[in-house]
Amino acid sequence: MTRFSSACVLTVTLVTSAVAQDPRLERLDPATRPAIAALIDSARAAALPTEPLVQRALEGATKRASSDRIVAAVRRLAADLGQARDALGSAAPPAELTAGAAALRAGARPTTLSALRRTRRESLTVPLAVLADLVASGVPVDSAAAAVLSLAARTPDGDLVEFRRAVERDIALGAPPVSAATAAAAAAALSTADVQVNAGARQQRPGRP
Repeated sequence: MTRFSSACVLTVTLVTSAVAQDPRLERLDPATRPAIAALIDSARAAALPTEPLVQRALEGATKRASSDRIVAAVRRLAADLGQARDALGSAAPPAELTAGAAALRAGARPTTLSALRRTRRESLTVPLAVLADLVASGVPVDSAAAAVLSLAARTPDGDLVEFRRAVERDIALGAPPVSAATAAAAAAALSTADVQVNAGARQQRPGRP
């Protein structure tokens, strides 16, 4: 068998295997499918989540992007997922890795992701998503990272989401993004502290509502 025919067999086998595992790849054109199949197989072998890669490829196909652009976008996402895992640890679940990749893509540093891991015991999916959303709203990445890090340890997910909404609301009303993030972070921290103080007081007074 010639080198050319061997390569053809390998490509056909790879694409057939990938499509069998995820029929949605049939939506990709024949020029794109082999490269995406290879990237997905590599990600799977590296224990990275593959669903975000499939979604990114299908998004490109829906937008009628060129084959080169789709492959480049999926390759970048795979690299971001790998970098997120390096920063968050091998035990990070797929949702965290996906949110971490989005935060990195927004401009966050891997050291910020690692700091969040050290700071917070609970899931980092929401804090990372809030970080990416703040940057998308115009908050400089360093300011957004500082605000999220200041809140992550003791602020529940719901309050983090409300913090993000407060920042977006203030920016829409004309506040500078940095000022909006700083003010909302201070308010969220104060609210969390009040809740903890009240909870502690109730524990010291058993039997009282």
